[in-house]
Amino acid sequence: MNSGNNESGTPVYPDYHYLLKLAQAKMSYGKYAGRYFVGLPESYFVWFSRKGVPQGEMGDMLRTVYEIKTNGLEYLFESLKGS
Repeated sequence: MNSGNNESGTPVYPDYHYLLKLAQAKMSYGKYAGRYFVGLPESYFVWFSRKGVPQGEMGDMLRTVYEIKTNGLEYLFESLKGS
């Protein structure tokens, strides 16, 4: 699965293990506690981006899923369902 090229023209591939981790990550608090990050509505990520994303790994994961959603790359998670 090729997701594009880097500046030197070399193909860039998604990190399967990180995508799997994102696909299995769940929100630990708030309105959507217990729901998978990838299933959260995009509006929730927009809200976080305005209010401030948590520090640490959770924040990094939320930012990554937000980028995936806003760039129409949710298909990257399709092969991971049920993993």
